[in-house]
Amino acid sequence: MTLKAIIHPAEEGGYWAEVPALPGCLTQAENLEDLKVNLREAITLWLSVDDDVMASDANDKVMELTV
Repeated sequence: MTLKAIIHPAEEGGYWAEVPALPGCLTQAENLEDLKVNLREAITLWLSVDDDVMASDANDKVMELTV
């Protein structure tokens, strides 16, 4: 999967980034190398779903997709 991130200079120094395709997926770092690491972690966490949190009833089905 390929996602685009928008990187912004932070007013206090360093950078912050957002992933428009994943609303609320944001991170920050002091340098671009660390920002890349943090972005990967933020995206992975955003895409992970805690099955215990999802509400469902007996008629619901779960489908897993790889993109």
